[in-house]
Formats: sequence, C-alpha cells, structure tokens
Amino acid sequence: MNNTTPTEVSLESFEVLVIDQSYKQLVILDISAEWCGPCKILEPILNSVTAEYNEGEFVLTKLEAEDENMKIAGRFSVRGFPTVIAFIRGEEVDRFHSAQTHDFVRNFIDQNLENF
Repeated sequence: MNNTTPTEVSLESFEVLVIDQSYKQLVILDISAEWCGPCKILEPILNSVTAEYNEGEFVLTKLEAEDENMKIAGRFSVRGFPTVIAFIRGEEVDRFHSAQTHDFVRNFIDQNLENF
C-alpha cells in the first residue's frame, strides 16, 4: 500500500518534487494552511484515500501556504484553502477546492490516474 504521509513541498523543492516527479507518476498537491478548518477536515480524508492505492501509483504532496510558499499558491491562482491540484507531465490537469468526501477524493484520483 501507499505511504499515507504526504511529501512536504516548499518553494525550493517544488520543481523537483512536483513538476519533475509528475513526468514519472501522477502528483497530487494539497495546498493548505495550518489555520484552515476545511484543511484539517480534508487532510485525514486524503491520507485515508491514499492508503487504498498501491505504492507508486501516485504521490501525495503537501504545501503549507505560508511565507515563501505563497509564491506557488499565487503561481497557480489559488483563491482558497485547501486547494488540491493534480499534475501530469509538468502541467496542472485538474483541481478541487475545500473539504470533500472520501468518495469524491477517490474519484478525483481515479480520473486523473486514467489520464496518466
């Protein structure tokens, strides 16, 4: 099974851990903020859904939207937290906002895995 702990991403590591990695496998980026209520609801759901997949099918990454990391949120026109973005071959291919259900998140991942 997949590791349910998301890989922490920063401004410095974003290109390697998200963009470059998305040429090898689907990358799901959770952009959240520590103070955000819906982020705290979504995080365990993302971790739970991730555990349902085999390791290597995709990678879950997390970016705390603070300080320098806000430049990435701005680059992708994030307007609220949490925002979850799917990357394939260096490009954003899909996204959703706010807390969502377990089934919604699974469907989001499944649809993007089909496109990889």
